[in-house]
Amino acid sequence: MAISGIENSGGQAGEGRVKNATLIAGPTASGKSALALDLAERSGGVIVNTDSMQGYSVLNVLTARPSAAELARVPHFLYGHVHPSVAYSTGAWLRDVTKLIDDGTFSERPDGTLSERPVIFVGGTGLYFRALAEGISDMPEIPQSIRDRWRHELKEQGVARLHSILLREDSAVAMQLKPTDSQRIVRALEVLDASGRSIADWQVARGRPLIDRHSARFLVIDPDRAELVQRIEARFDRMLDKGALDEVKGLVALGLDPDLPAMKAIGVRELQAAMAGRLSFPEAIERAKIATRQYAKRQATWFRHQLGPEWQRLHQSDGAVLPV
Repeated sequence: MAISGIENSGGQAGEGRVKNATLIAGPTASGKSALALDLAERSGGVIVNTDSMQGYSVLNVLTARPSAAELARVPHFLYGHVHPSVAYSTGAWLRDVTKLIDDGTFSERPDGTLSERPVIFVGGTGLYFRALAEGISDMPEIPQSIRDRWRHELKEQGVARLHSILLREDSAVAMQLKPTDSQRIVRALEVLDASGRSIADWQVARGRPLIDRHSARFLVIDPDRAELVQRIEARFDRMLDKGALDEVKGLVALGLDPDLPAMKAIGVRELQAAMAGRLSFPEAIERAKIATRQYAKRQATWFRHQLGPEWQRLHQSDGAVLPV
């Protein structure tokens, strides 16, 4: 998708290591990946995944990752590199981006010359963009044994029991969390166990942004709602044609904890229920489409209220035709 007239945006101070980065945010099915691909091809740039679900392996189709043909057109990074058994976090993603920078991944052009290549960050995970542009708290490394322990405790004792433990050990944090929020409760207990300090203490100090905000351009796609609904429904039908059901079968066969983020990818539970006979396939498909529409609405709302004035909003009225 070619969009002319996009100029570098200003923004609050924040000198990071990646100069002239382009950040493209938008709700699911809004056309942001196609825009990133077009910009990367025209600028000789690279694309970095900024979407939490597209980082997981196995779910190639169901998370709408770029196709093999698209991946071959320009370098893409951080797609499908995380096993679904891992609870991938914003901090882990930021460390992976930092490693790409440290390894000089963005410093060599196709002709072999050494100069910084344009980097395009594209996705729908708002917290990733915030961490990239503003920095994030430097959380401690959690040993696998501690991760395994608290996930075992969650499975054996339940989230209510773990919340009561957190209330006893770190009441200030526990009172800020919903008693049913198993992922954040376990995370708080892991950090406390591994470091001896409250996760709130770690969250106080923010790190340095990875991008240079002065030279970056910030783009967020704000599509027409009715058009987006049509795109979502058509895309899910194509996902089914391309093997989404087989992906769900493969994921379920791994026997993973249903509370893991990858197991909560839209379409997994719905299609799993249909395979188990708890739903008809037409009903499961409709529920997955509804869940996708609701997710897109939440994303759009977050971007509308959480992204600052430096973000340029792209509408179809700007003359851009968003490809399916």
